Amino acid sequence: MNDAHNEKHGLGTVFAERVELMGTEAAFGFGSRIIAVEEADGERVIRCNLGQPDFPLPDHIAEAVIAAIREGKTTYCDPQGTPELRAALAAKIAADRELDEIDPERVVVFPGARPSIGFAQQAYCERGDEIIYPTPGYPLYESYIPYVGAKPVPIHLQEDHGFSLTTEELEPLISNQTKLIYLNFPSNPTGGVATRTELQALADLILEKTPPNVRVYSDEAYESIVFDGEDHVSIASLPGMAERTIIASAVSKTYSWTGGRVGWAVYPTVAEAKVHRNLNINYFASIPPYNQEGARVALESLRSESAIGMMNAAFQRRRDQVVAGLNGLEGIRCQKPKGAFYVFPNIAGVVERLGIEEAYDALPEVVRRDSSPATLFQLFLLYHYHVATMDRRSFGRLDSEGQHFLRLSIATGAADLATAVERIAEAADDAEGFRSFMRSDVQKTLE
Repeated sequence: MNDAHNEKHGLGTVFAERVELMGTEAAFGFGSRIIAVEEADGERVIRCNLGQPDFPLPDHIAEAVIAAIREGKTTYCDPQGTPELRAALAAKIAADRELDEIDPERVVVFPGARPSIGFAQQAYCERGDEIIYPTPGYPLYESYIPYVGAKPVPIHLQEDHGFSLTTEELEPLISNQTKLIYLNFPSNPTGGVATRTELQALADLILEKTPPNVRVYSDEAYESIVFDGEDHVSIASLPGMAERTIIASAVSKTYSWTGGRVGWAVYPTVAEAKVHRNLNINYFASIPPYNQEGARVALESLRSESAIGMMNAAFQRRRDQVVAGLNGLEGIRCQKPKGAFYVFPNIAGVVERLGIEEAYDALPEVVRRDSSPATLFQLFLLYHYHVATMDRRSFGRLDSEGQHFLRLSIATGAADLATAVERIAEAADDAEGFRSFMRSDVQKTLE
């Protein structure tokens, strides 16, 4: 962090330079803006910004957590995760992915899915190593990379083939410096799902072009949220890939338990798991054992399947509703995602019709650096139409210029989603309202 920045904020030289190198997840910071708008206008904002299922935690999981607390499971426990949860994870992950038996000693439990993303970069990458990751993609893949001194190598996922990933896109990015490759299916923010055939081609390429010490981080947090009869396929289940792949997931999406903060990863070897266990010790000590007991019950109980099925059926209905509504609007086109609970419409036509590109170009350079045309429309929707969405730039900033997309979470009720689409339609035709917004003193960035 440079001296001018420190002086501006009255910090002197208190922070290390690397602090400024780490990014963030804008969806969380945006919450304070939403609350401020609600307080100022006295009207509820429809929240399509955060990836949080609107269903309650299933009763059988909640009951298990309560029982565990009453049984006194409130102390420190194994920093790698309780033996009971790791055994349940090893069994279920192997069964679901048709893998050979997984040693529970290869499983590490974390407070949610996030820590293993950054820990992988810390554990496997030296300064200057290259990390390949999808963009648009989960923002924490990119945000850690400068912090650990590695080199970001984004794969730009393309709308024309459903935001999946082809070997033609991946192969040119693999080099002798490649150390870590992130994959995320079903994908956040696009909802893209890779078929077994597509994953087989990627696996063949990775096995051919990279040495055995290169790791694939397979983020499978949305593994249970797939539509239209699709199956989730893990690249780890393909021949030769279990020895290369870190399988990561969590309770947050599958069981509608974002506050539970129980995530996990399966590592190719016990030695790798022990390194990550030590990172847990240094950062967290251990994860609450009562929540781990709830996670174990979630994995093993027959009641979980019906709860997941009910939730997925609602998400699919909402997906169909929102995609149809958005595709009926001039200047917007929206693919039908095969998984997760987001839609990712292209708003290039709206950007052109409202003159948003020109308005963006007229902003001071210091503002443009932290904004985009999609950001301006996102903020216009919030301040003038009380709909919260997320811009394309929030899902990977590097080389995102000229990509005009929004992410809408469909993890909110059907009635709210219908109103949100109606308000987006009004906003997309409100050139004068947009000009008024640009004249206002509202901050034109998300930061």
